Amino acid sequence: MNVPRALTAAVHGVYGLRWLVLPPATAIAMFALLVGAVIAAPREIVEGEVQRLMYIHVPSALMTYLAFGITFVSSLIVLWKRDMRWDAAARASATVGVIFTAITLATGAIWGKPIWGVYWAWDARLTTTLVLFLIFSAYLLARAVAGPNDEQVARYAAVFAVIGALDIPLIHMSVSWWRTLHPQPIVFRPLDGPALPDEMLLVLMIGFGAIFLLVLWMTSLLTDAERLAQRTEALRARLDREDRG
Repeated sequence: MNVPRALTAAVHGVYGLRWLVLPPATAIAMFALLVGAVIAAPREIVEGEVQRLMYIHVPSALMTYLAFGITFVSSLIVLWKRDMRWDAAARASATVGVIFTAITLATGAIWGKPIWGVYWAWDARLTTTLVLFLIFSAYLLARAVAGPNDEQVARYAAVFAVIGALDIPLIHMSVSWWRTLHPQPIVFRPLDGPALPDEMLLVLMIGFGAIFLLVLWMTSLLTDAERLAQRTEALRARLDREDRG
């Protein structure tokens, strides 16, 4: 039995189920998150109702790592294999990453106003997150100036994306390396364990699952759209060559 071929077939089979599984699973998970965040989770004594933004803010922040991680890996494959299908995946995941970075910054600002007294502070984590948003917004803009099958521009953009992804560990470690307004990790502390009551922790775990599924769904949808654009452009170019011939 050819193991690599069987493994590839299995992966394609699982990937082929994405439109059957992801939409209903995402809808159910997002509904559970909404109910949990608004109704089931207890009111935080110190911060009050605004603390409920945590159930969207924290998962969105961590799922940007996933989205840009996909961009990072896909960009490396573009540089290595020159396979433009991975450029489609890189652009799709970067778009999703930018969207969720914007959600992270917006919910953080709304949450921060009653707690810090300002919507924005040039805090280390906030600033490095804003830099990440700007880097990948520039990546998408630079990639959009050329056609979907322009390999040279795709490779230049891939280099930019790989370099830009290096900001992610900087964001993650910023609260440990510098004094910041942003709180320390609240989900799990290595020495103390979970920093949240069980009810809040459960809703937050539901939030992680829901946002994870949403990121996968959006990335799959946009990747298919980008690949369709590539095929359409290739077909148009071939028809143009035949007309001129």
